Amino acid sequence: MFKPAALALATASLVFASSASAETAQTERHKVEATTIAEGLSFPWGIAFLPNGDEALVTEKSGTLRRVGMNGVISDAITGVPDVVYKSQGGLLDVAIDPNFNDNNYVYLSYSEADPDGGEGNSTAVARGKLIGNNLQEVEVIFRGAPKYKSGAHFGSRLVFSPDGYLFITLGDRYSAMDDAQTLDNHHGKVVRIWPNGTVPEDNPFVGKDDALDEIWSYGHRNVQGAAIHPDSGELWTVEHGPKGGDEINIPQAGENYGWPIATYGVDYDGSIISDQTHAEGTVQPHYYWLPSIATSNMIFYTGDEFPAWQGDALVAALKTMKVARLDLEGNRVMHEESLFEDLIKQRIRDIEQGPDGAIYLVTDDRNGKLIRISNADE
Repeated sequence: MFKPAALALATASLVFASSASAETAQTERHKVEATTIAEGLSFPWGIAFLPNGDEALVTEKSGTLRRVGMNGVISDAITGVPDVVYKSQGGLLDVAIDPNFNDNNYVYLSYSEADPDGGEGNSTAVARGKLIGNNLQEVEVIFRGAPKYKSGAHFGSRLVFSPDGYLFITLGDRYSAMDDAQTLDNHHGKVVRIWPNGTVPEDNPFVGKDDALDEIWSYGHRNVQGAAIHPDSGELWTVEHGPKGGDEINIPQAGENYGWPIATYGVDYDGSIISDQTHAEGTVQPHYYWLPSIATSNMIFYTGDEFPAWQGDALVAALKTMKVARLDLEGNRVMHEESLFEDLIKQRIRDIEQGPDGAIYLVTDDRNGKLIRISNADE
């Protein structure tokens, strides 16, 4: 339980998370320690560290954005956050910090948005605002998924800045609209690339083409809930939540088709066949995939000093299997996979991030969600 504290952070009142003893486990290359930094978060979805390294912004799916200190202090709700459609898989989703935050204070949020014209549909939207104290100011919507569609499923979405300043937004196919992933007149099942102010780069692959939306970078995706920039190549890698079987890693290239739903390694949840093809002409095969599914969420490339033997590896968080998959990479090739933290976390893992200190931070998808630090316990 939380205890009120007579402290102040910006304009927020604060609470302390209950203390928890650390647990350790041996992995193939490192002994690790898991420490609960904070708990009592309501289905947290995204983490983004502020430049000072002492705090992270954490989204709660119900529509709340909070500051969480590395000392376990959780702020009241940050004001100014856009209204969200909190339903099924929808709500307040990812959070990202502008690469030039120290100069402009911009924070970016992805969320499920109701139809502003009063219709029954919704879609993934992205807004940005300036974080001043505990308030988001000058909030503007920079992207609205089209069309608005009546569904509570498959919104995506991760927000990733490329080294050259573009903002990638990953989206879902909305489940019952899966066939839209193969057409270019909508945002369902797409990866989008825009500038941070919402304008479209002139070199996007479908700019100026009839029956195609200018924002689209790649298509034929199912539900892309993870994304990261490769530290050496600068390329975008994505993790796509598959059906029953067929979670995928892709390296989306401009204008390419990644096959969903005409080619898949999975079946529907009731066992029915979605497609009898795993390969289809004109589509790109997944770079890596899982059978059975691990229920992927987000991913990172580890670059810190806390775990020297993991440097350059991809770490993919999972929901159903409550673990992190460590992919040992040689260039882009996956040479080996190791399952991490299964006996430490014991909750669905919704997000994974590398902290400024080189430790790994996880949030768990639970009514009593936790922020957990994974640190090195090698002797």
